[in-house]
Amino acid sequence: MNTPSVHGRQPVARTQDAVAAALPPAQRMEFHREMGGAGDGTIGGVLRRWWLRAELYRDPEGDRIHAAVRAGTAPGTPAATVLRRLGAP
Repeated sequence: MNTPSVHGRQPVARTQDAVAAALPPAQRMEFHREMGGAGDGTIGGVLRRWWLRAELYRDPEGDRIHAAVRAGTAPGTPAATVLRRLGAP
C-alpha cells in the first residue's frame, strides 16, 4: 500500500529496482554490492535500510537532517540511548 509521504509524494516502492533508481549513482553501486552479498536472513534488512536512505535522499530537508544526525544536533533521542535505558543488550 502506497500512501503519500510527508511532502505529498508517493514513497519509494520497497523493491530492489525502485530503491536503486531513487539513489544517487554513487550510492546505487554500494546498494547493489550489499544486496548481492546478502543472504536469506539479511536481505530484507538490507533492502529496508537502503529504502530509508532512498526516502531521505528524496526529502528536500534530507541533507540538513543527515548533517544534524551526524553532528549529534538532531532533535530526539538516539536509538542507542533508548536501548540502554531499556536495558537492551
